[in-house]
Amino acid sequence: MKEYDVTITETLEKTVTVQADSREEAEELVEQGWNDSLYVLDADDFSHADFATTDERSLQKEQISVLLVEPEKYPQVIQMDNTLEAMQEAVGGYIQATYPFEEPVCIICNEEGKLSGLPLNRALRDEDGQTYDILAGNFLVVGLTEDDFGSLSPEHSEQFEKLFHQPEAFIRLGRSIMAIPIDDEAMKKREKAAEKAVTGKAKTAPEQDAL
Repeated sequence: MKEYDVTITETLEKTVTVQADSREEAEELVEQGWNDSLYVLDADDFSHADFATTDERSLQKEQISVLLVEPEKYPQVIQMDNTLEAMQEAVGGYIQATYPFEEPVCIICNEEGKLSGLPLNRALRDEDGQTYDILAGNFLVVGLTEDDFGSLSPEHSEQFEKLFHQPEAFIRLGRSIMAIPIDDEAMKKREKAAEKAVTGKAKTAPEQDAL
């Protein structure tokens, strides 16, 4: 039995030494071993390859399309990282996932939103239109995959934008709380007032700098 040097592939030019009765048998053994993952590649095997270098922080995260619903604002579809940190930032704290709908979607809200006194946002209603819960603070409507959160389909984005479209105000009546939709006219007045407040601050800023 002799020793033969056999090149695994022409691209990598990796040569291994095997014992066999003939070169044909040696090449067959190497090919079989390569297909069965018996040969391990190291960095030298890729000396001619052109790799891009990057650090871990610059790796691209998976982006998903979700519906962000904020108190006293219209919902908006946003793109966000599909990470726990991004969702916690969106709702302002530890997240809680609830599944009140038959569709493959999930509501992600602040776990302690009510206890911490976040502004009441939207009411959840049953099939008869009766309020059974109220969400406090920002919340997200996200899609569901087999094992993770995912993007909302265009159909579900439209469906739940309509469901939560109208911002709501909440009035306490005895021991119960009533949810009242804020009409579009009132929303326009609020938006104008907010814009005026921002504009006013911007105008006074140079005066404050001069002082």
